[in-house]
Amino acid sequence: MRDQEPAPMDAERRLSTREAAELLGVKPETVYAYVSRGQLSSRRVSGGRGSTFDAGEVEALARRNRRDGSGGSGSGGSGSRASGSDGPGSGGSGGGHSADELSVRTSLTLIESDRYFFRGVDAVDLAARHSYEEVAEWLWTGRMLPGSAFTAPAGFVAVARRAVEALPEHAAPTDLLRVATVAAATADPLRFDLSDDAVLGTARTLIPTLVAALPPKGHRRDEGPMSHRLWTRLSMRDPDEASLRALDAALALLVDHDLAASTLAVRVAASARAHPYAAVSAGLGVIEGPLHGAASGLAHRLLQDVLEQGDAAPVIADELRAGRRVPGLGHRLYPGEDPRARALFAFLERIPRAEPALLAARDIVETTARHVPLHANVDLALAVLTVSSGMAPTAGETIFAVARTAGWIAHALEEYGERPLRMRPSGLYAGPRPPQPLPE
Repeated sequence: MRDQEPAPMDAERRLSTREAAELLGVKPETVYAYVSRGQLSSRRVSGGRGSTFDAGEVEALARRNRRDGSGGSGSGGSGSRASGSDGPGSGGSGGGHSADELSVRTSLTLIESDRYFFRGVDAVDLAARHSYEEVAEWLWTGRMLPGSAFTAPAGFVAVARRAVEALPEHAAPTDLLRVATVAAATADPLRFDLSDDAVLGTARTLIPTLVAALPPKGHRRDEGPMSHRLWTRLSMRDPDEASLRALDAALALLVDHDLAASTLAVRVAASARAHPYAAVSAGLGVIEGPLHGAASGLAHRLLQDVLEQGDAAPVIADELRAGRRVPGLGHRLYPGEDPRARALFAFLERIPRAEPALLAARDIVETTARHVPLHANVDLALAVLTVSSGMAPTAGETIFAVARTAGWIAHALEEYGERPLRMRPSGLYAGPRPPQPLPE
């Protein structure tokens, strides 16, 4: 934190990321956290990778931080320049965002030192030892309930399926899930009950309803573990036990990841006391972007291209020539390796038919590492699962959305216990100063 006022600046002057960070007294990563939360605007450098910032906006934010007594220690999460499914909107460790108006105290997920924890327990260890449903219950209640199973009411499923079947064939997975969520809400007359027990009841029925509403690829299965039911919606192949275990682990690993953009949207909805179906719908509306839930589809296509060409080098060259970052690599919250990717790769190594895709993924990482030392993120691991299982490129997005629904419900539960409408940031007005003449 600086002790002195900075000298006034020309409002037309543009600052580099480093200059903006120095003026604000924060890390460069935090500057982008301000941008992602609408507190600063940025402009891409023509022909380059960096961004510039309006000096007047930066100076105003610095003054406001000093006025509010905010320090400069907040961080949007340090790490690589690329980001994965939880993207640039992701939060950091859940505690040290003093400079950020939208910091949220949470007891759910902590991210630090290339590890992440659900209620203080290593999330990778939880996924290795427990099912998706058990991990979800742990996140919701702080209790481990062995053998947890979710059941969808027949009436909810029927309404959700009819709504989904009315959509055009080209509808995306998130379209189907959003429509199914709204349909299920209409079938639930108790949806406005925001007590803990009622919200937990909604969570335990909504997730299986969403899966049951998805059209099956082969034989429909609506009983058993959630991973078994979801498999029949993603692949026509008969799964072996190792493949089902990998899918279950993927769901458990992706349950929550602190304040990702979609999770923040859920908490905003819950802060306004929207019912849990509406809060989940808000999250589903956000994950459709390529920097969030849809990122795994980009990695899926990249992996397919590498497998077809037999070499990652020309495929990566094409990506960079087109001005695109290489999908599936790096995450801003993990300077080192994404622990979710490491854990999921370990499960995939037990599946013989996944070996070609695993080798292609390793080729992508090693080829890119010649120039930029980026590790694989969970999107690349998801791509190995979806490609080797004969799934569509959108399958990773479906897995992500189903998994994260449990985390969204957990955050909604927390938010219902907070002061209503607290998610109300101040706008940083950048328009013409009043009074302006009436328009002709």
